[in-house]
Amino acid sequence: MEKILERLKDAKTIGIVGHVRPDGDCIGSCMALSLYLKHNLPEDRIIDVFLEPIPNKFLLWKEAALVKQTNDSHIIYDYFIALDAGSKDRLGFAEVYFNEAKTKINIDHHISNTGFGDINLIVDNASSTCEVLFNLFDEDKIDLEVAKALYLGLIHDTGVFKHSNTREKTMNIAGKLIAKGVPFSKMIDETFYQKDYLQNRILGKCLLESKLFLDGKCIVSSLEKDTLSSYGVSPADLDGIIDQLRITKGVEVAVFLYETGHQEFKVSLRANGDVNVSKIAVLFGGGGHVKAAGCTMEGSVSDIINHLTNLIEEQLIK
Repeated sequence: MEKILERLKDAKTIGIVGHVRPDGDCIGSCMALSLYLKHNLPEDRIIDVFLEPIPNKFLLWKEAALVKQTNDSHIIYDYFIALDAGSKDRLGFAEVYFNEAKTKINIDHHISNTGFGDINLIVDNASSTCEVLFNLFDEDKIDLEVAKALYLGLIHDTGVFKHSNTREKTMNIAGKLIAKGVPFSKMIDETFYQKDYLQNRILGKCLLESKLFLDGKCIVSSLEKDTLSSYGVSPADLDGIIDQLRITKGVEVAVFLYETGHQEFKVSLRANGDVNVSKIAVLFGGGGHVKAAGCTMEGSVSDIINHLTNLIEEQLIK
């Protein structure tokens, strides 16, 4: 870990990218690393962050307005760092910069990570990429703004410390970040729990129209593009739906899918019991963790559900 930061001290240009459809850990890790480097490297360094549009609830830093959302720059970066992305194709529009960079660094915590960097730091028992970064940083050099970014990743990838990836070490790190002055209660409410009226409506529809399979051990809900349009919601408004499905009593696996193109669906999988949903997601080009994973699948809703429930059932009967 120390060697990575040591090498970055000599870099003149550094690029940072997260995965497509950035979530709390992705945004938190990108902001944490960029702010940490800007605060601790000479001012003449170029440090650029590339992300798809950041949801308003995650705009916690004035520097977020400087995040680049196009690939029209002509810089070949000395170092380009991918954060929280399980595979190179998850880098979206910024993949071209990663490919052209002199040195490519891949930092992640997903067990399914393909190790696509020249330098790979994959800590698959860490709760989040932000936890990996905390261990990479000099704790004394973590200021309040960096601490807020790291805390954001911790709370979102652990479901506010309730998922099975929460360890004693995770809680110790959270405590150290709170000691830096992180407004933890406000951040949890405003970035994790709080929903606007439209988000509550679409959540209600998904719960109302959800279906149970496999003798009540699997719950599924889906949204097609026409429904998304009629409700006026975007993918960013769908956060939390899969988690609400997961806590249904008696459910072992929750599945939520929404249409992103003609018969193309983004699929989220969550497990409560012994089913390894990462193993299922990898079969369709996705990945993630044992109890939380995702992928993109093509076909009709019924075909996708049949595929997934068959694979889930195979693990349930073992």
